[in-house]
Amino acid sequence: MPYDAEILIVGCGNVLFQDDGFGPAVIKALQDYFKELELPDNTMLVDAGTSAPHFIFSLPHESWKKLIVVDIVDSGAEPGTVRRFEVTEIPRGTYTDAHSWSVEEPLHELSKQCEVFVVGCQPESVSAPDVVMGLTKSVENAIPKAVKIILEEMGD
Repeated sequence: MPYDAEILIVGCGNVLFQDDGFGPAVIKALQDYFKELELPDNTMLVDAGTSAPHFIFSLPHESWKKLIVVDIVDSGAEPGTVRRFEVTEIPRGTYTDAHSWSVEEPLHELSKQCEVFVVGCQPESVSAPDVVMGLTKSVENAIPKAVKIILEEMGD
């Protein structure tokens, strides 16, 4: 795993809480895609699960040119809607992940050093605190669109 990667793709979320597992599911889809092809040396895929803040803020990032965070984002859109969110679209003090750990300020700070954005999917259902394994159909169907956005950003 290239810890000096220029492109870091981090899937965030908890697979135990239904659609919150979107980020890890996208990372798995990318890993499957790159089984046939070789992942570029300048790219690192990270299934951060619920440890995203640890991965994002403790890995060395001097070499990073692009940080792509993959997560659910409640934007009020139709469930399964996927889009690219610029850091400037994430208001300071309002964006929190499903675990109520505010990440907007560190993402804004990191965006001064490298390109940072979120590939976000509108969830249909987040079951927390109840455990419900598996994505809803609308969010599962959104995985290929997220993969396409990421591959385009990688230049693949």
